[in-house]
Amino acid sequence: MAGGITDTGELYSPYVGLVYMFNLIVGTGALTMPKAFATAGWLVSLVLLMFLGFMSYMTTTFVVEAMAAANAQLRWKRMEKRKEDDEDEDSSSGVSDSDVLLQDGYERAETRPILSVQRRGSPNIFEITERVEMGQMASMFFNKVGVNLFYFCIIIYLYGDLAIYAAAVPVSLMQVTCSATGNHSCSVGDGTKYNDTDKCWGPIRRIDAYRLYLTAFTLLLGPFTFFNVQKTKYLQIMTSLMRWIAFILMIILALIRISKGQAEGHPSIAQLSGIHNLFGVCVYSFMCQHSLPSLITPISKKKHVNKLVLLDYVLILAFYSLLSFTAIYCFRNDTLMDMYTLNFTNCEIISVAFIRYFLGLFPVFTISTNFPIIAVTLRNNWKTLFHREGGTYPWVVDRFVFPAITLVPPVLVAFCTHDLESLVGITGAYAGNGIQYLIPAFLAYCSRKDTQLVFGSGTVNKHLSPFRHTFWIVFVLIWGFTCFVFVTANIVLSESKL
Repeated sequence: MAGGITDTGELYSPYVGLVYMFNLIVGTGALTMPKAFATAGWLVSLVLLMFLGFMSYMTTTFVVEAMAAANAQLRWKRMEKRKEDDEDEDSSSGVSDSDVLLQDGYERAETRPILSVQRRGSPNIFEITERVEMGQMASMFFNKVGVNLFYFCIIIYLYGDLAIYAAAVPVSLMQVTCSATGNHSCSVGDGTKYNDTDKCWGPIRRIDAYRLYLTAFTLLLGPFTFFNVQKTKYLQIMTSLMRWIAFILMIILALIRISKGQAEGHPSIAQLSGIHNLFGVCVYSFMCQHSLPSLITPISKKKHVNKLVLLDYVLILAFYSLLSFTAIYCFRNDTLMDMYTLNFTNCEIISVAFIRYFLGLFPVFTISTNFPIIAVTLRNNWKTLFHREGGTYPWVVDRFVFPAITLVPPVLVAFCTHDLESLVGITGAYAGNGIQYLIPAFLAYCSRKDTQLVFGSGTVNKHLSPFRHTFWIVFVLIWGFTCFVFVTANIVLSESKL
């Protein structure tokens, strides 16, 4: 995320890209959505979910447009450099360079792209063939202040991500293993409310068990922050498979319980007090903009990429609605857990012990594999933010200081609170708001200005967003800033009533 242009690897079909995007978006945020739905009311939740899905789709098309503009500018710079090199060569040989930038010259200038996408005739200059990460786009289209604000937003979001991950794993372990009766795996979903001061094992309280698990989690996975890790293909396949098994199981089990007349949920239509958390959860659950370069660039045929993305968002919206509605009608509002999987660790709901433990410990396996990757990404963003051209960091700073400032803050936050709904809500409402709305809108606006300046006002970007009118950019910016104010005011008013 910190960087420039990297190898995109092998190409894949548009439908494989659709699956990858679906897997990226549907993650940890979906597990906190049922509780947020119940807190805000089903009608308000459905309307807000649909609207935020539409807004996320719009800003996704903005990022795709900016990626195409960035590719065009990189091609133009190479063409200009090639032209200067040819002029230097021809000045001694007397050969004319008037045709250097025609088709043959353009093809010669494109001998070094990372993806070799050759077509009959000259390729479109706006073809997305090189992966240009958001950090690189920010450096191309923003001024220095804008670039620093971009990295600040990304860093805050990644800190929130790590805090959520650091809390989710110990919470799941605590809920599965702790109980005043010594068998919590059969009592999580029975309506019993546990306090942090309740006993877990002998004299050890539940909060003590949580912090012990958090310490073990930090000691086991924290050291990866000091090294480089890469997400492997087989790890992606394994975690994706586990995620889909878990989600499908939860939906089927909830539907079976509802069909048998055992449903206990009576969700309200609207509760305005729960909107700020729901907003943050929904924003977090539609987050994909920061990873679009990695997903979109390797797609072999990008002619209908915006339609493909739209189909993805429709499917995701339907999936979120199905998961949340089956949850809020199956379980009472006061028994819905922050981590929805924990509602299925009750013996009365699932008699098979293996399924109970699989769902209860599902976040432990999937989140544990993602934590080192997010941590290394955050560490690299810190390095990029403070990087000076031609300079290097002392060994202590590079190997110790940057990993330490990456790992310590989210772990401290997780030690202070394990309220996952609030962590997800705040992360999505603030940093997620910036990444999903403000940054894409500014990228679209600035890339359009630069494209007109470099290529002329008549040039048309083949990946121009369907929301091409300036009104939509202004609308997104106003919406993003309004959300900042609304969420902050709602939190302040809620705290003042306590």
